[in-house]
Amino acid sequence: MDKREISRIFEEIGLLLELKGESPFKSRAYYNAARTIETLTENISELVASGRIREVKGIGEALAGKLAELVGTGRLGYYEELKRSVPEGLLEMTAIPGLGPKKIAAVWNQLGITTVGELEYACIENRLVGLPGFGQKTQDKIRQGIQQLKRRRGFHLYATVIGEAERLVGAIRHATGVRRAELVGELRRRLEVVRTISVLAGADRPHSVLEGLRHVEGLGEVTQAGNRITARSSLGVPVTVTVSEDLAAHAMLAGSASEEHLAALAARAARMKVPWNLTGEHGGIAPKADSEEALYAALGLPYIEPELREGLGEIEAAEAGRLKPLVEAGHIQGVFHNHTTYSDGSASLDEMVAAARALGYRYIGISDHSQSAFYANGLKEDRIREQHAAIDAVQQKFSDIRIFKGIEADILVDGAMDYPDDVLASFDFVIASVHSRFNLSEEDQTRRICLALANPYVTMLGHATGRLLLSREGYRVDMRKVIETAAAHGKIVEINANPHRLDLDWRLCRYAKARGVRVSINPDAHATEGLEDVPFGVNVARKGGLEPSDVVNTLGPEEILPALKLRR
Repeated sequence: MDKREISRIFEEIGLLLELKGESPFKSRAYYNAARTIETLTENISELVASGRIREVKGIGEALAGKLAELVGTGRLGYYEELKRSVPEGLLEMTAIPGLGPKKIAAVWNQLGITTVGELEYACIENRLVGLPGFGQKTQDKIRQGIQQLKRRRGFHLYATVIGEAERLVGAIRHATGVRRAELVGELRRRLEVVRTISVLAGADRPHSVLEGLRHVEGLGEVTQAGNRITARSSLGVPVTVTVSEDLAAHAMLAGSASEEHLAALAARAARMKVPWNLTGEHGGIAPKADSEEALYAALGLPYIEPELREGLGEIEAAEAGRLKPLVEAGHIQGVFHNHTTYSDGSASLDEMVAAARALGYRYIGISDHSQSAFYANGLKEDRIREQHAAIDAVQQKFSDIRIFKGIEADILVDGAMDYPDDVLASFDFVIASVHSRFNLSEEDQTRRICLALANPYVTMLGHATGRLLLSREGYRVDMRKVIETAAAHGKIVEINANPHRLDLDWRLCRYAKARGVRVSINPDAHATEGLEDVPFGVNVARKGGLEPSDVVNTLGPEEILPALKLRR
């Protein structure tokens, strides 16, 4: 059992204790332990076996004993007993946006509601309005949240699925008789949320693929019908593997593009009188081609990367010669938007710098939370001076990485920043972010953000819409107007690479590019592992058609500073 699974179990224990109304100190102990375990750098099995787990902050004798049981047996009796004592539907309710454990406990204890369906019906019957602490607005928000949950069922974050999908493809490739296996569909197009794992395999017979799938841990419901194998991954994601003797380029293209893109290609082929049949239905595949590049060339087009194949003008751009080589993860020279233990990060300044060096970055921007974020231990002015001195001291140790002094400053409700200008001027860069009052009208939220972008000391806008994928909708804001304001003031807009955010959305990246607004691909790292999220942000940039020159942190450490200081 790895640390992520153990962390998940401890997190769930904390939640179950909250639902049961147990002492908040007890649930908080499990929540804190879950976060601690998630960020351990040593092997947890070795720590438990040696007894050194007791030396880890926040892990007392009771928790150490439970860890020993989990690691030793793969089970935890206390956890299983807790689960039996709480209706399963209550845990499902925690996925409803805006519905926390206290309110879930209230509807359970006072109304006897134990499922999402019962909760929805109670909203329809207006039964939540009379509960203490609820009211009409709360009931309306819960009902809206249930609708969001229904829409999201069956969707998974790209980052959650891709590792498992790649392991599955690797197992197929190693099977005897398999010549080639490739991911296609939503994963190859690098959509931010996906519903399926789709694979094409070239093999003599489907049985060869089945042999490979036997080595994939957690794969279930495996069935075969003709040349198609279906299964369900350990995460519950549907898997489809289509087997053919020869994995043709035609199948790769047909499996790696949206319906709109494929329809546009077919229409172009008809206009040009080029034979076009990617699936082989109603005749053989056409035209003759041994690669996807050759298929596009048959239509007089350069190769279009899978990420762009969405039917949103990429064919017209390719025809006009406007498609340039896309940014790649290797182009990123350094990263901004990184938190440390000075605010709500779990790693120290030294640890974050060391992790950035290990990843080959030439600079790192430290940006802890500002003073308004009291919930995240935001920095008062005296602690800013303390951190700047610490950064200077760490910088003295290393000549191969530049450490930039920054802050993630809250945008107040009136559009002001929560430090005076003389404090903002002390930073190398300032990320302006919204962390409160998400419920403003679109007009007021837009005005608020645009006023912040007009501040000469603001460098970039952080997580522009505040969305959390599959969890929270972004706040109401006119992003086109925000991007236009960023262009007018020479500001950078962040692509937040945290897999739960991926904000700026790739669809808006295209508009930012058209308006001449550069982006910065930032990890929003709260631990050293968070620095590894940058490739997910690169996926967003690529889907948005961005080139290296559109991404400010493809610049080296000497070139980046003038870009950070650009003010209008």
